[in-house]
Amino acid sequence: MSQQDHRFMALALSMGRRGQGRCWPNPAVGCVIVKDGRIVGRGHTQPGGRPHAETEALAQAGAAARGATAYVTLEPCSHHGQTPPCAEALIAAGIARVVVAVGDSDGRVAGRGFDMLRAAGILVDVGIGAAEAAQDLQGFFLKTEQSRPFLTLKLAATLDGRIATATGESQWITGPEARRRVHMRRARHDAVLVGGGTARADDPSLTVRDLGIDHQPVRVVASRRLDLPLMSKLARSATEIPVWLAHGPDADAELLRTWADLGAELLPCDLSGGHLSPKSLLQALGGKGLTRVFCEGGGALAASLLSADLVDELVVFHAGMAMGAEGTPGIGAMGIAALRDAPRFALVRHEPVGGDIMSVWRRPT
Repeated sequence: MSQQDHRFMALALSMGRRGQGRCWPNPAVGCVIVKDGRIVGRGHTQPGGRPHAETEALAQAGAAARGATAYVTLEPCSHHGQTPPCAEALIAAGIARVVVAVGDSDGRVAGRGFDMLRAAGILVDVGIGAAEAAQDLQGFFLKTEQSRPFLTLKLAATLDGRIATATGESQWITGPEARRRVHMRRARHDAVLVGGGTARADDPSLTVRDLGIDHQPVRVVASRRLDLPLMSKLARSATEIPVWLAHGPDADAELLRTWADLGAELLPCDLSGGHLSPKSLLQALGGKGLTRVFCEGGGALAASLLSADLVDELVVFHAGMAMGAEGTPGIGAMGIAALRDAPRFALVRHEPVGGDIMSVWRRPT
């Protein structure tokens, strides 16, 4: 594999990331078509999941695709769905070589795309950019293999890990630069998730703002009994921007009807230990097609997700202030008695963001 191969795959990966948060339930794939060292076509999975990246890039390349090399971040699909297989499209266009980062674990593909290409005489190389692609597409793989989305847990806390004062005051602990980063991360996820306590205390809108982006993620609230304000920002905007409410089997029937009439979608979940089961919650979201979920707390929901080992990425914004023990902790009680039982994450990076510090942690591999 040449340096040129790595360079063009890096571009395909960056193209794929453009679709994150917008193309679920399909994966956010990127494709770059190169002929004689010149880029003749590029594309990424479009909003709603179609057209696929390869189709977009081939349309841009036109006749120049014949004899060219296609760099694709995920194995081209081989099955007939709402659109013809991308493997067939690459064959029909006369592509001579296909360089792919990772194979597809979806049972409808899983090597069949590679087989179709090779049977047509196309040279196939696999593995360039595999680590980056696996990370970018982890949500799609988790949905396929475990029926749940990739979950990022975000915390904005003081140096001593508090997210509110004893009286409940929390806006704002971090500065405007950190809040802008949060909005950027919301935009790259399919949904934003909070617990019922956060929805009651903060009356959040959970939208992406001040970025010039018109696309909005699904807003999800996990509330066992649906005891949420009926005049909240979420309730008033449910017909304009999707609101999904994950609730328990004992939620009041009248509240279920009321929220449905307001435009919310209801997701029944199982209980575990008297609370919504975090596994059931994520599988309900995966069942709806979500691949990437951005959880913004509160403390009880954060603790339940961490305890269930369902947090894939942890993003923490620390502000240069301290509140003391009477402040509200960012993570609720987890019942941990021994250090060996505490969930651990590997530091990916940390950087100053305005007057705050952002650290990104990932589940160890």
